[in-house]
Amino acid sequence: MISIESLISFFTISIILAVSPGPSNAFLMAQTFAKGKSAGIASAAGFATAGVIHTIFAVLGLSAILKTSPQAYQAVLYLGAAYLVYLGVMAIKDSFTQTVDSDTVTVDKKSKSVFSQALLTEVLNPKVALFFIAFIPQFVDPSLDTPSMVQMAIFGLLYPIFALPIDLSYVHFGDKIAGYFRHHPSAQLWLDRISGVIFISLACSLLL
Repeated sequence: MISIESLISFFTISIILAVSPGPSNAFLMAQTFAKGKSAGIASAAGFATAGVIHTIFAVLGLSAILKTSPQAYQAVLYLGAAYLVYLGVMAIKDSFTQTVDSDTVTVDKKSKSVFSQALLTEVLNPKVALFFIAFIPQFVDPSLDTPSMVQMAIFGLLYPIFALPIDLSYVHFGDKIAGYFRHHPSAQLWLDRISGVIFISLACSLLL
């Protein structure tokens, strides 16, 4: 199947990449700060599911299209950035329209869609797609009896499994930090606005 040495190397590098701060971590923390621990967990689950989807795309060769076609890359890039801007604008808009008393109810309703938001954000990030087709093949050993596509699928599915506990750690500590704001409803409204700014900033970062 796959050598132990390759698995250890892949695990080590995957953990380092997962721990390193990046757009996904920023999105994760923003959701946790604004909507609570359950929203953070839903975001982490969305990212993990997106990793599975990107693995399927990479194995099928769809991600390679983004690498060879500038037009396809730009289309997905703009679509992903536009979606992040939409999330940011809606978060800021909701913070001005909701009242302090209805804040908990609003957060509960929002949390139901966090999973799909995280999933779409990650799937529509072409840089993540390129990461999968550039990073994972480095651990594929053509000399093994296991077909290269199968090895890619195994490594691709292992990455979200390795990264999920790290993401949940971010959620745990982010929830601890945000605990103060949950006891001060008016501060929670500002957290929503800050989260909106973070989403828009992530869109700009994606484009630049």
